[in-house]
Amino acid sequence: MLKILTVIGARPQFIKAATVSRVCAAKDDVSEILVHTGQHYDANMSDVFFDELAIPRPHHHLGIGQGTHGQMTGRQLEAIEAVLLEEKPDCVLVYGDTNSTLAGALAAVKLHIPVAHVEAGLRSFNRKMPEEINRIMTDHVADSLFAPTETAMGNLQREGFSDDKLHLVGDVMFDASLFYRDRARRPKDLPDAIKNGQDFILATVHRAENTDNSTKLSQILDGLSNTGMPVVLPLHPRTKGKLEAFGLSVPETIHIIPPVSYLEMVWLEGNCSVVATDSGGVQKEAYFFGKPCVTLRDETEWVELLETGWNALVGADAKLISETLRNATRPETETVLYGDGKSAEKIIDALLK
Repeated sequence: MLKILTVIGARPQFIKAATVSRVCAAKDDVSEILVHTGQHYDANMSDVFFDELAIPRPHHHLGIGQGTHGQMTGRQLEAIEAVLLEEKPDCVLVYGDTNSTLAGALAAVKLHIPVAHVEAGLRSFNRKMPEEINRIMTDHVADSLFAPTETAMGNLQREGFSDDKLHLVGDVMFDASLFYRDRARRPKDLPDAIKNGQDFILATVHRAENTDNSTKLSQILDGLSNTGMPVVLPLHPRTKGKLEAFGLSVPETIHIIPPVSYLEMVWLEGNCSVVATDSGGVQKEAYFFGKPCVTLRDETEWVELLETGWNALVGADAKLISETLRNATRPETETVLYGDGKSAEKIIDALLK
């Protein structure tokens, strides 16, 4: 029996991990222990969240979600170590690039427990991002590196990892999109015209580099409002607070709605015409649903989306944002970028071997 201990700390990681948890549950020779660090407190993570998304509930909830990056990572490291000593797993599985990812990997490697990293090899090459440091350090202590793309594999090979550690498995978020698209639910707060089929842009803005700078945030709003198409913007609490603090008004063509659940986000991604976002995950999800994406950042980890024409980087330049959104179209050539939707099965098969 292979005993896996999975460490997660944010709502998106639950959705990723659920794809693997479903495979674990279907196998007689695998058991899984879920540990939630509590890094991101999320009021939407109620019983309904777990029931609707068919996600197993955590066995351990550490409740560590406050403090600086150093405080949070250190407290998580201490608490995860205690759980590892209690549970004695055969391996520790971590996802992505949060503080919880790094804390889980460090706690395991110091106890000589093998570490497996899902979404290994992603690089933005911007070391000012805490996520970049987390993902690099996690890769360099992991024993099994599960890369979502050829680009990620190339990054790992250039950094000198031995081939026996590397596994090209595809993206677990593609697995998730296939599982959840038939469960999508339309948000309640949409304008009637959009409910009745009007074309619209889906926008998300939450990164500190955009929300903490009044000029950038104003430029993004100006760019989104001058496309000739209505915009739906589920408003992140961070962004709402900054709009109020800066005294910025939202143009009438941008329809603000409350934060949405994952199933509501799936509906918006499936029904919009184009996506504008500063989120890493939403860039990929736009591709999963066949929608062109305009990214409100100066760099992205998902360079293959740029290379194939599914994505365009525009930063926080109002003119460039509006022009790119007006001209956004699907590439003529279809390219398979993120696997075949069976990434979770490949991950578990590799760990069993």
